[in-house]
Amino acid sequence: MPPNEPLGPGILAMMYFGDVVFAVSGALTAARHRMDIVGFVMIGTITGIGGGTIRDLLLDRTVWWTRNPTELILCMTAALITFFFIRKDLSGNRGLIWSDAMGLSAFAVVGSHIAMDKGVPLVVAVFMGALTATGGGVVRDVLTQTRPMITCGELYATAALAGASTYVLLNHFSLVPGFAALIAFLVAFSLRAAAVVFNIRMGPPGEFIRIGKDSGDDSKGEQ
Repeated sequence: MPPNEPLGPGILAMMYFGDVVFAVSGALTAARHRMDIVGFVMIGTITGIGGGTIRDLLLDRTVWWTRNPTELILCMTAALITFFFIRKDLSGNRGLIWSDAMGLSAFAVVGSHIAMDKGVPLVVAVFMGALTATGGGVVRDVLTQTRPMITCGELYATAALAGASTYVLLNHFSLVPGFAALIAFLVAFSLRAAAVVFNIRMGPPGEFIRIGKDSGDDSKGEQ
């Protein structure tokens, strides 16, 4: 397997930021399910590194954390810190949603950047960005027997696709990578934040968009 291309400091910082906030979201999910410390570390770490691991395997790329354990250590540390600071019921806590939204936005950029470095077609780079952003959250939800948000109408994968598409297109048209990463992050996060604040969801056939609460809808994932 060929060695990985080195990542620039901006993308590397965004990746580590995504690791931490995604690990916190995984740990908060573990808290809602009243897991022990091992459960916190396992769910937090898998959430942080899951999407990137799947991406690297599909791209025939060395899985980053097997050569450089910084990601692994960051995720485990973030999950442990969350465990020791949790002291109350989290059934209505919004920290999980917002940490997840930040991780989603960061990894949409990181995943598409890494895929572009491998020289894949642009559409594949967008898909890899979305996969990196959503993969860890899907694994987290499956392990905690929670319906994944990408299957219940949440603007989740859509936000990741928007961020990844923005990054790929801006880079394709030669915008400075640092600005492209920031703009793409803000696009993904703004879309996800709007969906959370205004309860915007994708509807079934015949109802493309839903806005606002619908007491008769029980399809929304537990978040």
